[in-house]
Amino acid sequence: MSNLLRGLRHKDVTKYKPVQDYGHKLKPMSNFLYLFRGGHETYNQLSQEEKQAHMQVWGEWMGGLKEKGQLLDGLPLAEDGKVVHQKGELVTNGPYAEGAEVVGGYLIVVAKDIDEAVEMSKGCPIFDYDGSYVEVREILSMDGH
Repeated sequence: MSNLLRGLRHKDVTKYKPVQDYGHKLKPMSNFLYLFRGGHETYNQLSQEEKQAHMQVWGEWMGGLKEKGQLLDGLPLAEDGKVVHQKGELVTNGPYAEGAEVVGGYLIVVAKDIDEAVEMSKGCPIFDYDGSYVEVREILSMDGH
């Protein structure tokens, strides 16, 4: 997936606000975060050939988003990490989540509203795995907050 996204990582996606032309009106677009949850256990049981084939499906789906100017950024996430609590006084191994709670990766996409972002997510290959889902969240600007 990272080869597909080369060149996108250096953009400040929080400031990138394209516009949609609706005839005489220009409407600003919004950025949305896709968090991919679940499917991890099933994916790990696949053969290397099956994993490569599935990654090709992801590449095609993301390539379609990129061609339409809807994909800004995204990458898979490592399984392990650290969790920081109490202003850094407590650092634990983790996060440890079960099944569908595991966040396997993210994308940042551009859409006119959350309904369009949800519609775009319906073609995501994560749905090939039972119990997997995409969490769709709008990315807000720090201006005015």
